[in-house]
This record gives sequence, structure tokens and C-alpha cells, in this order.
Amino acid sequence: MNIILFLLIGLVAGWLAGKIFKGKGFGLIGNLIVGCVGALLGGWLLGVLGIEAYGIIGALVAALIGALLLLWIISLIKKK
Repeated sequence: MNIILFLLIGLVAGWLAGKIFKGKGFGLIGNLIVGCVGALLGGWLLGVLGIEAYGIIGALVAALIGALLLLWIISLIKKK
């Protein structure tokens, strides 16, 4: 996948994850960074589970899953 497209999908996923978590995000810039890292995490996780994500929508769903998972893990660590 083109790296620019990957980054754009990660940015959108981070923004969406921040909206879904409502208040548990890290601001716009933090959520965008989490989205890019979450895109990597989501792609890896779905690959381990044997699930293929096709097209831009599939990549966005995988990135969103990864970003939500990453925000959840970070919020658990942040509470302690």
C-alpha cells in the first residue's frame, strides 16, 4: 500500500477512535498518532487472526480496530 494512503487511513482512524472513546483520547494530534500506530496494530492483529482487509474501507476498519484497541490499552495504563 502506498505510504501516504496508509498515513491518511491511520489519521482518519485515529480521529474516529477519538470520537468513539469520547474523552479518553489524547487530543487531535495524539489521536492522529495513535491512529497511525493503531493502523499497524490492526493490520497485524487481523493478519494473525487470518482476516484479510481489502480496499480502502477494509484498511480503515482494520486501522480503526487497532486504534480503538490501542486507546483502550493506553487508557488502562494511564489510570494506574
